Formats: sequence, C-alpha cells, structure tokens
Amino acid sequence: MIRYLYGCDLHQFPQLRDTMFRDRADQFHTRLGWQVQVDAAGFEQDEYDALNPLYVIWQRPDGRHGGSMRFLPTTGPCMVNDHFGHLTGGTPITDARIWETTRFCLSRDAGPRTAAALMLGGAELGQWFGLRQSVGVFDARMVRIYGRLRWQPTVIGQTGNGRAQISAGLWGHSANLRDRMARQAGISPEVSALWCLRAFGAHRQVKRSA
Repeated sequence: MIRYLYGCDLHQFPQLRDTMFRDRADQFHTRLGWQVQVDAAGFEQDEYDALNPLYVIWQRPDGRHGGSMRFLPTTGPCMVNDHFGHLTGGTPITDARIWETTRFCLSRDAGPRTAAALMLGGAELGQWFGLRQSVGVFDARMVRIYGRLRWQPTVIGQTGNGRAQISAGLWGHSANLRDRMARQAGISPEVSALWCLRAFGAHRQVKRSA
C-alpha cells in the first residue's frame, strides 16, 4: 500500500522508517556512488530529512520499505534552490503550488509496479493539496523510468552528457494524469484516494484541480 507520512510521524512505523533509510543508502551510496552521508546505523539522511518532509512510501505486506519519494514545499529550503540554481537559470522556484520531489528510491527487490505506485502517490498528492506542478532534479537513468510510465517532466535545465547528465524538470498535475498513473500501477483510483483520505483526513483535503 501507499503511505503518506510526515517526518515527525515516521517513529510510528519503525520497520518502515529503518528499511527506507537503509534502502536509500544502498541505492544512492552503494549502487550509484553518490557522495551522501551514511551513518553508523546504515541510514542515508540529509539536512532535508530534518525539515519534516512528506514521504510517499510503498509499504510491502510485511511492513518493509519497497520504494519512496520525499516532498517539500518550494516556499522553504529545498535542494533545487539551495544546490541546483545553475539548472534553473539562477532564479529560485518559490511557489506554494509547486513542491519539490527528491530521493526517488526503489529497494533492490522492488516489484515491477513499485515505480508506478510511487508516481501514483505523487500524482495523488498533487490532487489532494491542489498542486500545479512538482519540481525535481534527476539523473539520466530516470529518463527511461519516466518515459515508461508516460509522465515525463518538462526539462527546464540540464548539464553534462550521457550517463553524467543531470536535469531539472517540472511535472504537471491533473486528475486525468492521476487516473492514468493508477492504471499503470494496477491500483484503482478509489483505493488510491482512500489511502490519501486515511493519511490526511477529509479536513485536510483541498479542492482538486481539473
């Protein structure tokens, strides 16, 4: 199932939390060789995990992490503005209806539809909070994933070539796109909406965009 958890609530799901941060270390440090910090517990965390972000997590039936993404509003500190301004022409992206997505992570043995489920979670989040777009920085390996799921970002800047290419992009949000992601993930829109409702409650829902 998809869980939507703020950083302050991760302690309620210790197995899910711990396997998420260890899978992040495995993917970003071990497999991709990124210069990220891994602590003595084997967790990959950075300063943005301390800002109470909203995590979209695919939870396996046994309670472990299968995949996840992290979201933060661009009205506060976020990676695209703090570290990747050269990809946006030096102009910060600051908009209450644009949230940043980072740390797209899949466990080593993630199921074939886990990536689609995460993208569905991001699309559902966009509808729930009335987002216009999401922004993120991604490497060349993600281009194939986005293409396969048919939710490619609009590239607003990039640097490097081939496998070393790094890009910044914007993903648009709409109800039609959410429904398409649900089909890709093999999850009914009704079930997807219920998971969101359980996470945030009806009082947190905003008017959904068209």
